[in-house]
Amino acid sequence: MQLKCSSSSSSPAQHCAFGLAYDDCVEFFQIFFRIDRPTLIHEAFFLFMGSASIVYQSGISARFDRNLDLRRSDITVSSLPCKVDFSRKSFLSAPTSSTHNKKISNRARICSLPNTDEKLETPLLDSIETPSQLRNLTVKELKVLADEIRTELLSVVWKTRKSVKPSLAAIELTLALHYVFRAPVDKILWDAVEQTYAHKVLTRRWSSIPSRQQNGVSGATSRLESEFDSFGSGHGCNSISAGLGLAVARDIKGKRDRVVAVIDSVTITAGQAYEAMSNAGYLDSNMIVILNDNRHSLHPNMADGSKASISALSSFMSKIQSSQFFRKFRELAKAMTKKIGKGMYEWAAKVDEYARGMVGPTGSTLFEELGLYYIGPVDGHNIEDLVCVLREVASLDSMGPVLVHVITEEKRNADTASIVVKDRRTYSDCFVEALVMEAEKDRDIVVVHAGNEMDPSLVTFQERFPDRFFNVGMAEQHAVTFSAGLSSGGLKPFCIIPSAFLQRAYDQVVHDVDRQRMAVRFVITSAGLVGSDGAVQCGAFDIAFMSCLPNMIAMAPANEDELVNMVATAANVTDRPVCFRFPRGAIINKNYLVPAGLPIEIGRGRVLLEGQEVALLGYGAMVQNCVNAHSLLSKLGLNVTVADARFCKPLDIKLVRDLCQNHKFLITVEEGVVGGFGSHVAQFIALDGQLDGKIKWRPIVLPDGYIEEASPNEQLALAGLTGHHIAATALSLLGRTREALLLMS
Repeated sequence: MQLKCSSSSSSPAQHCAFGLAYDDCVEFFQIFFRIDRPTLIHEAFFLFMGSASIVYQSGISARFDRNLDLRRSDITVSSLPCKVDFSRKSFLSAPTSSTHNKKISNRARICSLPNTDEKLETPLLDSIETPSQLRNLTVKELKVLADEIRTELLSVVWKTRKSVKPSLAAIELTLALHYVFRAPVDKILWDAVEQTYAHKVLTRRWSSIPSRQQNGVSGATSRLESEFDSFGSGHGCNSISAGLGLAVARDIKGKRDRVVAVIDSVTITAGQAYEAMSNAGYLDSNMIVILNDNRHSLHPNMADGSKASISALSSFMSKIQSSQFFRKFRELAKAMTKKIGKGMYEWAAKVDEYARGMVGPTGSTLFEELGLYYIGPVDGHNIEDLVCVLREVASLDSMGPVLVHVITEEKRNADTASIVVKDRRTYSDCFVEALVMEAEKDRDIVVVHAGNEMDPSLVTFQERFPDRFFNVGMAEQHAVTFSAGLSSGGLKPFCIIPSAFLQRAYDQVVHDVDRQRMAVRFVITSAGLVGSDGAVQCGAFDIAFMSCLPNMIAMAPANEDELVNMVATAANVTDRPVCFRFPRGAIINKNYLVPAGLPIEIGRGRVLLEGQEVALLGYGAMVQNCVNAHSLLSKLGLNVTVADARFCKPLDIKLVRDLCQNHKFLITVEEGVVGGFGSHVAQFIALDGQLDGKIKWRPIVLPDGYIEEASPNEQLALAGLTGHHIAATALSLLGRTREALLLMS
């Protein structure tokens, strides 16, 4: 740093390297680092400026070289009267109080350090080779280990900008589970992918998680990947069902291993969880259900209302409930009252239920009614209490299913646990803006959203029309039938569900919507390949299973203009259901301004580029890849036709017939599996006699397999859907095999 005198007295007017103005940085350092001395704030601001020159009011200006190395573990800034040390480790884990959370929430991006491979010091974690080694640690060492895992998880935020809040909340619970139970002999099942990161850290698979690239470790639990993953996690709500299956199989085979199913307060809202608990209560097999209650609610007013609270009394009662003495005494009392008579047994059962309802939180007796013995609530961040309760529960034999209610807090490290920096507008952004325009014109338009997480762009509609927005969470079946009821009542519902989650509600789509010709508008988000979310969130099947329905209109936009127009088109359809899909990624035009949508004629495609011999007929986002293929082929002297189908059903038969009659080869391209758009085209050209003539047809679809985590470009290459693959297919059909190979090399 170079200091020089200056006569200027102007105040700082620069921006730091992260784009924040000086005043914002001042507030940030006052809040985050508790710095209130002006001199130190000035120098802290310089530290994040990169290359900048700025003048103090006192007449001293400072200049920092852009080559300043921020990757050192400790950086010292000094001035004449004082000295400040900034530790990168403390920077990552600096505490924030609730009063400061709101102030820095919009400025969280300043915490994002430059990409670095620096390994933070986690000596205790580095010494753990298998989860069984946890049993050699003291409770104090477990707490230290929890802090080290938390530091390790937080480093993912800076590398990937992905939220790890659910896993941060479950760190102590994960440690307690592996401390008490002997995995992989004992089976631990995780319901939600987002809770499993600490589990993967302990099972030595963490190094490949942050990148989430091709051939890396899966983000979900996978039986093919590790023996510690007893069952694969999907979209949630499957852990209790699968755990019950493992418990029954254990009983039939005469084994004695324990089964633990972890489910959180989001996925437990799905109906399958209650079906599984009811069946578990009926079968009375020994299994443990851990309800990880992370205080998440779909509705703010419910989140702020009454909740299960943690206190010394509740902790004491949880230990009493889980103790062998209390459980055996309770079973003995049941047996004695049964011998006395049925009336006495029923009276005693009501007294027991009433007493436990008085002690337990609101709704705890619901689990008792389903046949599960309720214990809780337990503080999910108190390792001593967790170990005590789980150890007692694990020691019980022939006591049937048990539910342990664990309270965790996602709000801990909330500001540092999720950093969302959107530098590009997405298809979802354009869709919501277009839908808001339509809703302003038509008061009958309402939105129903279902799925694991709501896209942030939908907040715009929710805030603009709070009475016309319904987020039902992981209740896709209900969302579809609820939308059908809204349509029957005269409204125009847009039912927004990610492609992979819509699969869970297909029966309702068939019988409650399509068979009754209900005018429900299905908005299928995250369609196609989804990059680092891999096969779990991949939307590969919706084209096939939606376009086969007799009354369904199925369409897909090629770009943001078409998306806006399809929103208007769907709003105008009132006599049957309609669906349209769009991908997760960014739009093509970065500076796109959403215009008023113009309805498209149903079943009408369009030709984008005229050519000869080869016709590329794309559906949805793959139209752009067809355009890219056209550009590559043009450089080789080959001019091909590119057409945008727009509709899979009803198909534009005039467009398809013209393409067949005027070209030698027809290539259909879609980001979906066999049985989708290409199959509809093949069905038509076969029945129309086009295949009896000169036309030769080739489909390009997703391969018959699951594409795991990789970057979006890598996934497209694996699937053979890039512009290069399409162009190579055209060259091969024309007999120009050598050029096709060179293009792919």
